[in-house]
Amino acid sequence: MNPASWLSDLLARNAAAAASRGPSIPEMWAAAPADAPCLILPDRSLSYGEIDAAARRAASGLAALGVVEGDRVACWLPNLPEYLVTFLACCRLGAVCVAVNTRYRSVEVGDIVGRSGAKALVLAPGFRGIDFAGILADVDPADVPALEALVTVGEVPAPVLLGAAKVVPWAQIDAAPPMAESRGGPEKPCKVFTTSGTTSGPKFVLHAQATLARHGRDAGAGMGLEAPDAVLLQAIPFCGVFGMAQILAAAAWARPSVLPPAFDAAQAVALMAEHRVTHANGGDDMLDRLMSVSGGALNPEFRHFGYARFNPALDDVAERANAAGISCVGLYGMSECMALFSFQPADCAMERRKMGGGVPVSAEAGVRVRDPESGAILPPGDGAGELEVTGPSIMLGYLFNDEATRKTFTDDGWLKTGDLAQATADGGFVFLNRMGDALRLGGFLTDPREIETHLMTHADVEACQVVGVQAGGKPRAAAFVIPRAGAAIDEAALAAHCDGRLAKFKVPARVFVVDRFPTTPSANGEKIQRNRLREMAQQAIDAAADERNPVT
Repeated sequence: MNPASWLSDLLARNAAAAASRGPSIPEMWAAAPADAPCLILPDRSLSYGEIDAAARRAASGLAALGVVEGDRVACWLPNLPEYLVTFLACCRLGAVCVAVNTRYRSVEVGDIVGRSGAKALVLAPGFRGIDFAGILADVDPADVPALEALVTVGEVPAPVLLGAAKVVPWAQIDAAPPMAESRGGPEKPCKVFTTSGTTSGPKFVLHAQATLARHGRDAGAGMGLEAPDAVLLQAIPFCGVFGMAQILAAAAWARPSVLPPAFDAAQAVALMAEHRVTHANGGDDMLDRLMSVSGGALNPEFRHFGYARFNPALDDVAERANAAGISCVGLYGMSECMALFSFQPADCAMERRKMGGGVPVSAEAGVRVRDPESGAILPPGDGAGELEVTGPSIMLGYLFNDEATRKTFTDDGWLKTGDLAQATADGGFVFLNRMGDALRLGGFLTDPREIETHLMTHADVEACQVVGVQAGGKPRAAAFVIPRAGAAIDEAALAAHCDGRLAKFKVPARVFVVDRFPTTPSANGEKIQRNRLREMAQQAIDAAADERNPVT
C-alpha cells in the first residue's frame, strides 16, 4: 500500500508538468502583503504574515516529530486557523496534508488515516462537543500502523489515545523555532482529498502545490476576488475540496476571509454586515438560510454567490437572491479537477445560471462531452454525454492507486468525470446528473457502497442496496436489506449500527426489509433495478409523511 518509492516515482512522472503550472504554496503566500488581513474570526483577526509565521513554526514542530518530505499528516479539524497553518506547514516540509471530515466517525477515520499511511493526526478534541476521544477509542490501532503522533488543538476534555501514538499539544508545535527555508516546491504533492471510490473506501485524490496555487489565482479571478474591496465568507469546511479551493482563491489575491468556526446563519449574517462581505460560495441550503435569517436584506456590498443545487425543494432561492441584487450563479467542481472549476456566466438566462457547470475559470482549461454509446465527441447543444475536462487544476492522480488513475484518464490525457453534461457554444457546459449512482448527502458526494459495506457487517444482514431519497426536505440515504436465514431485522438496530460509526449524513433515513431486490436481465446477468428501489423508498417515505401531516 505504501511503497517507499511512491514519491520519487510520482515526481519522475509529473514533476515537469506540475512545476509549469504555478508557484509553490509558500511562494504564493509570500506574495501577499504581510500586514494584509487574512482570516477574520468573530473575536480576532490574523494577517497573512501572522499565518505564515505560525506555519513556519508548525513546520519545525512537525519536523521535530519526524515528519519529512513525502509523509502524510491527517488533518481532522474544523475551520480553525490551525487547519490552514497545518496545510501550509506541510507544504513547507514537502509533506502531504490529508483531509478528514470532522463529521466522520471511527470507521471512516480509521480507514483514511490507515490507508493514507498518515504519520500524524491533528485534531481538536474539545470542538463543539464532538466526542473525538470516544471516536478514536473505537479505532483499531492495527488499522493505523504508521500513526506516530496525535496533535491536539485547544482543550482536551478527555484523554485522547490511539495505540502507541504519542499525544502532542499544539502549543508544543507552535513553540518551535520558525523554519526559514522551504523544503517543498511547486512540483511536490501537498494535499489529499477523499472522494467516492470503486470499492467501499474512498479514493485519495492527490494534488501538487503548483496546481493548487495556480487554481487559486484562476478561481479567484473567476468569481471576482481581484476587486480591491472583495471580502470572502469562508463558511464551508476546509476539509472539502470546495472549502479549500475557496480559501486558496482568496489567498491568491491577498483578500480577507471571514471565518466562523462553524456555520450559523444568524452569526454569518452579522459578520457579513460588520465586515462588508462581497463574495461567498455554497449550497442552496446555505443561501436559503442566509436569506431567511436576514429577511432577504443581506448587506448591500454582498454581490456574488456561487451556487450548488443540492435540494430540489429550494429551486426558487436563486430568483430570491437575484431580487435582492445578488448574482447567484451555478458552478462545478470535483476533487479530481478542484472545486470552482467553472462558473455559469452572470449575464446568461436565469434558467442556465441555476444549473451546475459553466465556463472554466482557466483559459487553459477545456471541456468536452462524449457520447457514451458511440464514443463520439458531441458538438454544443447536440445531446448529453459524459463530461471530460482538462486544464491546470487536474490532479496528479490517486494516491497509491495507479490502476484507478489510468482508468480515470482518456488516452489523450483528459479527465473522465463520470458526470452527465451538455456542451454549450461558449466553451462551457451544463451539468445534468451523475452518470453513476453516487449520492449527494450533507453536501458531500458519497458512494452508497460505503454505507452498504458497513450495513453488511451486521450479523443479520445478507445483502444490502442503498439509494438516495428526499426525506424531511433533505437528500438522505435509504437502505434495502435482505436478512440472513432465520434472522429478524430490526430497523432501529440497523440505524444504531450506523449511528456513531458513520457520519450522521450517511445514516439511512429508513431501512426496508425485502426478500429480494428487483432485477432486470442484461447481457452480463441480472442487474439490480436501483431506479425501482428509489421509487419504492420515496413512495414509502412520502406516504409516512402524509400520515403524519394529513390534509385537513
